[in-house]
Amino acid sequence: MEAARCLLDIKAIKLSPENPFTWASGRKSPIYCDNRLTLSYPPIRTYLRQQFVSIVNEMFSNVDVIAGVATGGIAQGVLVAQDLGKPFIYVRPEAKSHGMKNQIEGDVKPGQTVFVIEDLISTGKSSLLAVDALRDAGCDVKGMAAIFTYELEVAKKNFEEKNVALQTITNYSTLIEVAIAEKYISEENLESLKKWRENPEKWSDDRM
Repeated sequence: MEAARCLLDIKAIKLSPENPFTWASGRKSPIYCDNRLTLSYPPIRTYLRQQFVSIVNEMFSNVDVIAGVATGGIAQGVLVAQDLGKPFIYVRPEAKSHGMKNQIEGDVKPGQTVFVIEDLISTGKSSLLAVDALRDAGCDVKGMAAIFTYELEVAKKNFEEKNVALQTITNYSTLIEVAIAEKYISEENLESLKKWRENPEKWSDDRM
């Protein structure tokens, strides 16, 4: 619960069911997440790094390389790699159209084991594109960790289909629990927040 409390305190995550946010897709949402804000708060940044390191050590302590997903996972991934004394690489959404036309930046070799760091999981699509790129390069992706997940069913399905083990430091259910307890939101908004997670598209359409 500490991670959820931190994210709410610094407004890295904002909840507004009555005046929803508009995502880049045009969809309406009662939640907005910008985990990059955590980098501006050293105690929180340190706490998250320690949580990531614990996940890596518990799941795959002998992994060869830490990879960050551009752009949100890059800074967190560097911190984790530094703590573990591991090489770091990062993966773009797609290959560059110029220069070396890299999609993976950094030195990685076929056969190396890789653990991926991400900041946020929504549908999982962009995160899993990074996994595809690493696998195409001959890497053995051992798993992924993220700061936060919306816990959408589509994400769970996507990760299962790609056979990628996902761990997160905190999640939507915990966030809502903390938000109610700390009075960031009222009990009256709880049902609306639950309905959004069950069906984000319908929730959005009902407000457009």
